[in-house]
Amino acid sequence: MTAAPRNPIIVIPARLASTRLPGKPLADIAGSPMIVHVWRRACAAALGSVVVACGDREIAAVIEAAGGRAVMTDPDLPQGSDRVRVAVGLVDPGRAYDAVVNVQGDMPMIDPAAIRLALAALADPEVDIATLAAPIGDPAMLADPSVNKVVAGFADPRRPARALYFSKAVVPWGEGPHYEHVGLYAYRRAALERFAALPRGVLEVRERLEQLRALEAGMRISVSLIAPEQLGVQVDTPADLERARRLMQQST
Repeated sequence: MTAAPRNPIIVIPARLASTRLPGKPLADIAGSPMIVHVWRRACAAALGSVVVACGDREIAAVIEAAGGRAVMTDPDLPQGSDRVRVAVGLVDPGRAYDAVVNVQGDMPMIDPAAIRLALAALADPEVDIATLAAPIGDPAMLADPSVNKVVAGFADPRRPARALYFSKAVVPWGEGPHYEHVGLYAYRRAALERFAALPRGVLEVRERLEQLRALEAGMRISVSLIAPEQLGVQVDTPADLERARRLMQQST
């Protein structure tokens, strides 16, 4: 039986090349670069070491100036999970860390409690990967293909459920709640390595969602619910950035 993780590390992947919002890790929000806000919230989760996996020296510079630790990775790595895996190998070749929490670098308002909640789901020995979701209340948001949805049957919203599918489409059909997938992951170390070694899945390519690779390979993903305000804004577009700036200004 797989034991609950005892020594996790948080890794925040970040690079300047973004198709929809170039340079977004360095975008100013309330006087600090966005990546610094994310790093501070990851540190506040108090789970252990926090490292920013950088594809660009400019990102490393602002993290180090803030007092954090950065590790350089190849800017041409295809996905954030690849950057996370490489970074963990660089900082921990002796494999002391038994779990890896991947906090996306575009979540400047993520609640530290939500980060802890994702890791807590790995206490279930059957779970390979844990992630988060938030209820969707806005019909426009539900119809927006840029909002990724997760299908999971929450018999009790206070407890994790098994992820059955991820999609950009409105799923499942019929009356009932829908959930936005929050792209924050907690991996067992061995699960991250297995996932990274898998070939791209048929559905992964079709939906352009890498977590489907794990489901296609039979890996178990657990989903825990958070309130929308615990996510705040995940910054993908200029409009998201302006909203994050406005909300952050209101909260200070």
